[in-house]
Amino acid sequence: MTAFLYNGPEDATHSFVFAHGAGAGMDHSFMQVVAEQLAEHGIRVCRFEFPYMQNRREQGTKTPPNRQPQLIEAYQQTLEQLSLPGKIIIGGKSMGGRIASLLVDQQEQLEATNNIAALICMGFPFYAPKKQREPAFSRGEHLHRIKTATLILQGDRDSFGKSDELDQMPFSSAVNIQLIADGDHSFKPRVKSGFTLEQNISLSVTAMAEFILAQ
Repeated sequence: MTAFLYNGPEDATHSFVFAHGAGAGMDHSFMQVVAEQLAEHGIRVCRFEFPYMQNRREQGTKTPPNRQPQLIEAYQQTLEQLSLPGKIIIGGKSMGGRIASLLVDQQEQLEATNNIAALICMGFPFYAPKKQREPAFSRGEHLHRIKTATLILQGDRDSFGKSDELDQMPFSSAVNIQLIADGDHSFKPRVKSGFTLEQNISLSVTAMAEFILAQ
């Protein structure tokens, strides 16, 4: 397995750095499908893995995620290593999106110079399932002040943050929320909803592509 996985044209006008969630690596089917479909829109997509996931792959043991500061540092180091075309948008699935958002917030608070044009979070983990669920306990508090253009795609019934819970959160004006019809944390709807996972992913990718190419 290489250090990075790429999809899309090498001379693209926009690139998306796509981080995985806590439980599955960069080659998970969800990551693969999203990357391939974004590439069809002419976007260069780069997937990478955090250190603990690389250790899992190399050692065959279920290593827990690194601590948050290490994950943020690993994302920053990845950006420094990459040479990608066009404007750079960063983000990820679940934990990967949250870490990307924390990196952006950290740089904004330090008023650090960066080349990040925008941020995308797919299934943001606002709450740990079955834990206390009030806005004061949300893991997205920094999204109330973020200035970088941000797109959050969230399933209606995501156990890490349902649509009615997001309604209670005072997001900054830079944040755009797009709800995924009847979707769970992986955007999968119930059969009775009349929607399919394929439809939800396709609609999500279309929204992502429009957002990315508008930057």
